[in-house]
Amino acid sequence: MPAVESNMFPLGEKAPSFELVNVINGQIVRLEDVKSDIATVIMFICNHCPFVKHVQEELVRLANDYQPKGISFIAINSNDVEKYPDDSPEKMKEVAEQFGYPFPYLFDETQEVAKAYQAACTPDFYIFDGAMQCVYRGQLDDSRPNNGIPVTGSSIRTALDALLLGKPVPKEQKPSIGCSIKWKEK
Repeated sequence: MPAVESNMFPLGEKAPSFELVNVINGQIVRLEDVKSDIATVIMFICNHCPFVKHVQEELVRLANDYQPKGISFIAINSNDVEKYPDDSPEKMKEVAEQFGYPFPYLFDETQEVAKAYQAACTPDFYIFDGAMQCVYRGQLDDSRPNNGIPVTGSSIRTALDALLLGKPVPKEQKPSIGCSIKWKEK
């Protein structure tokens, strides 16, 4: 299956609100309750995608590095679990526990949240400032499976560091590349 690029959600757009179940503990998570006054990182990921598997450890490192600085992280899986059972809520919980996800891992069963964010691939990353306006969307870094570039999270880290310093996030942003979101057939 060919890799898909992210749709590049418009900069300055407000984060669409959501209320989803955190598969780790079964609790409902509302964006308004977990957002940060500094920055909120929203990641569309899943379990089976090789692009996500390639960066999983860095996602945990990134959250562990920046959550103590007041930045929120939220992961969302919107895939059709009937066709992709490895992405089921039960399997999501297993993966979250295996990797020690320090952030909620939410299941978007209706796929409405992915549509609201114009998410196209996994992984797909968004950063919203304290006013919940999009300041970054795109890739984690330049690493891809088998391209030999180390996974560092540099693109996200650069954006978050700018926000922490009160500086503008660089406008040059590259789309993420990954597996397509597995949409349900109508």
